[in-house]
Amino acid sequence: MIAATTRIHLLSGPLRSRFGASFKLDFYDLEDIEEIIKRSAKILGMKMSNEAVSMVAKSSRFTPRVANRLLKRVRDYVEVHDIKEVSGDAVKKTLDLLEIDELGLEFLDRRFLEVIIKKFDGGPVGINSIAAALSDDPENIEDVIEPYLLTISFLRRTTSGRIATPLAYQHLGFKPPQETLI
Repeated sequence: MIAATTRIHLLSGPLRSRFGASFKLDFYDLEDIEEIIKRSAKILGMKMSNEAVSMVAKSSRFTPRVANRLLKRVRDYVEVHDIKEVSGDAVKKTLDLLEIDELGLEFLDRRFLEVIIKKFDGGPVGINSIAAALSDDPENIEDVIEPYLLTISFLRRTTSGRIATPLAYQHLGFKPPQETLI
């Protein structure tokens, strides 16, 4: 049994080179996620408006597993409230209950960015300092939180540390410092 603190490393270079081809997995695009949601909704017996499908897709972080998880929570919400067709309003209320915004940022994502902005003046700040401020593990931050924030350009990694971008400031409703605007 592997201890919970053991980090599983990616394949080594020599092992990867034995496969003869190298591939990079990337995020799905919005249209593909929408098709996945429509198919999953059909399987779950859910009738959804196009607006509802689009809202779930935009909040899915471009990941089918996340899209299906959100869809199941929307299903739970509409079942509890006896809603026959899923509307954008039902999706919004579900996402609000889950503390997920329209870009798919969850509480911890926003908290991570707020720590960089408020405690460390937007950065640059090292991962260990951020982890200490969040009471979280640096590897968890690097593996779970940062990839999506980097993809949507809310975070930059530099040799000096992490920096919140002007987009992150704007999304969270903070005014970026003057030097960040350049």
